[in-house]
Amino acid sequence: MIIPLGGVEEIGANMTVFETQNDMIIVDTGLMFPDDDLLGVDFIIPDYGYVIEKKKKLRGIVITHGHEDHTGALPFLLRDLGKAVPVYGTTLTLGLIKEKIKEYNVKNIDFVRVKPKDKVVLGDFVVEFIRVTHSIADGVGLAITTPAGVVIHTGDFKFDSSPVDNELLDFGSFSEYGERGVLAMLSDSTNAEKPGFTPSEKVVKRAFQDIFAKAAGRIIIATFASNIHRIQQAIDVASEFGKKVILCGRSIISNAKIAIDLGYLTMNGNSWLKVEQINSLAPNETVIITTGSQGEPMSVLTRIAVNEHKHIKVASADTVIISARAIPGNERAVGRIINHLFRRGANVIYDKISEVHVSGHASQEEQKLMINIVKPKFFIPVHGEYRHLVYHARLAEGLGVPRENIFILENGCVLELSDQCAFRSDSVPSGRISIEGKGFGDIGDMVLKDRKRLAQDGFVIVVLTVSKETGRVLDGPEFITKGFIFEHNTGDMAKEASNIIYSIASNPDPGTHGDMNVLHAKILSALKKYIRNKTDKRPMIMPVIVPV
Repeated sequence: MIIPLGGVEEIGANMTVFETQNDMIIVDTGLMFPDDDLLGVDFIIPDYGYVIEKKKKLRGIVITHGHEDHTGALPFLLRDLGKAVPVYGTTLTLGLIKEKIKEYNVKNIDFVRVKPKDKVVLGDFVVEFIRVTHSIADGVGLAITTPAGVVIHTGDFKFDSSPVDNELLDFGSFSEYGERGVLAMLSDSTNAEKPGFTPSEKVVKRAFQDIFAKAAGRIIIATFASNIHRIQQAIDVASEFGKKVILCGRSIISNAKIAIDLGYLTMNGNSWLKVEQINSLAPNETVIITTGSQGEPMSVLTRIAVNEHKHIKVASADTVIISARAIPGNERAVGRIINHLFRRGANVIYDKISEVHVSGHASQEEQKLMINIVKPKFFIPVHGEYRHLVYHARLAEGLGVPRENIFILENGCVLELSDQCAFRSDSVPSGRISIEGKGFGDIGDMVLKDRKRLAQDGFVIVVLTVSKETGRVLDGPEFITKGFIFEHNTGDMAKEASNIIYSIASNPDPGTHGDMNVLHAKILSALKKYIRNKTDKRPMIMPVIVPV
């Protein structure tokens, strides 16, 4: 069985279960970032309750690469499993995971380092790791030999003929499996709408060189902290032009140190300075590499843009390069940052006007090439929103994969496979868990619903003191509001609401005299009805009754 728990119908939260009667493995355990309506939520992870129920069958967790949309749920899953399950990944992937997992204080983790062409036996499964090129070093695809046949999982990939680290996608291994016979392939669909080929990462280096040659002041480059190749190219170009580099931002410094220690990033120690040394450099010899390419509120770039950074202030001659594409949902935040930087006089360069970013995902011609060399009997597009999966499915059909052999799955959908056939069976529980900060657990729908109400209509607190003996209102009611009309206009509405409360308190039902719970419920119900009729708003109303 193949069961996606995340990563289909969406970008991010990648997690796929492979299961036989006796054994189970997981490929990737990622997170995704929330939409604007999920107020206060930091990120979302897949609901992995199905895995917890069957944890006795779990033989290992296999991670394809170090991006958080493939690793971010791992601390939570390992905590909830309550036992040491081997986690397989390449050197850089495990290096990034180990650093991140320190924040969550998860113990007893069994990390197993692998390299391309390694094979591991996990119960009924034999997993071979196959090198791929992507926007992060050390990425792998997987050949998973099962009792039914071989399943290829491409991971995130593109065909880059001139990668920064000179490590080419292992075309031969994918082709060899294709010649032997592949039962099914799960393939990266992110760029299925885009014709042609995705440009090489080295295109970015040429763009950097052009910009560096023309820039008069400081250069600030914002990119993903995990994009070691992009950081390397920025460092290399800075060295070409005799400039000093400042890495700024906790995550980018941490990842750079890990990559340097593991040999995935090279940097002259004399050219890497701390941000506190910025005033010792002339503007035209300074390159700052930082985070904030997605407009994150507390990121370095955002604080620079709103002039709140302690050490870095934008000057009119400065050039800011946003070397990343906005993740869907972040476009407005990124646009605001760009506007703020322009207002401060900076020259802002981003992907819509320059080749300062290229995707790490295959476009249509590369996706077709992968299908042609693997030649799967069954095809499952993954890693994309629904439209991406549809476009990818159409590509496969156009290359001769029968329509009935193509499966566009939803999260939780179970795909049963044998050596002869494939079919959908019943779904398993799936969904999303909303995470706030380092909280271990779901915030919950009710909390999110309350936050939306507070954001839309505010709240009203009504405080009154009531006699326990007579039920009369002795003091109040006092109205405390935020985000509601009472803040600026307490006149007639406050008087009318007070009259309603006096009337309820003065006329208790027989048998409920002195029952503060009944009084609370009646006041709440009456005020809700009154405010809704008067304003067509639904603030959160909280009566506070003090009996004396």
